[in-house]
Amino acid sequence: MPLTDAARNASLDGIRAVATHISLHTANPSTTGANEITGGTPAYARKPITWTAAAAGVTDNNAALDFDVPAGATVTFFGLWTAITAGTFLGWFPVGGFLPQVAVMPQASDVFTSYGHGLTNNTPVVLYDIQQAGMMTGFTEGVVYYVINATADTFQLSAISGGAAINATADGECVVQRVQPEPFSGQGVYTFQTGALDLNAQLV
Repeated sequence: MPLTDAARNASLDGIRAVATHISLHTANPSTTGANEITGGTPAYARKPITWTAAAAGVTDNNAALDFDVPAGATVTFFGLWTAITAGTFLGWFPVGGFLPQVAVMPQASDVFTSYGHGLTNNTPVVLYDIQQAGMMTGFTEGVVYYVINATADTFQLSAISGGAAINATADGECVVQRVQPEPFSGQGVYTFQTGALDLNAQLV
């Protein structure tokens, strides 16, 4: 059953009550908050967040967040935590603020269909499953893949930019979301501007 906006907002209100801190990650955080950035001078640290009131199934940060990032790190994901250190990891999202889209793929063709997806060749994306149905064999949730052979409504994915299409061994349906990794060759600051960090419940 699709949720109403009232139910989506209530769900987000519950999340924002406990998701008090934001982290940055260089690679797939998985279910534990793995690959969190460390080190640097000034040292990296999670940042406290306050959220806007949920409306129409969306809430976002109501103030800018500035993170110190060490040289050599690539910011790829942000995570939600209940505390500034340790605490409980609540989930992750790819950086860049791009909207998630649903895609289907029959393993016979290894071609994803997502109408009007807007993705172009070599665009980095991540996949995650729908309602815990599990990922199609051949793909891993939270791994960065690259778009190849894109048309207006279809595309394939490669493990490397411009590489060969990944061969899936089962039909599947998933969410695909563009990610915009940001590498730091030297010590720097990664910023989420006010309103740039969205929690979106509109897919449920």
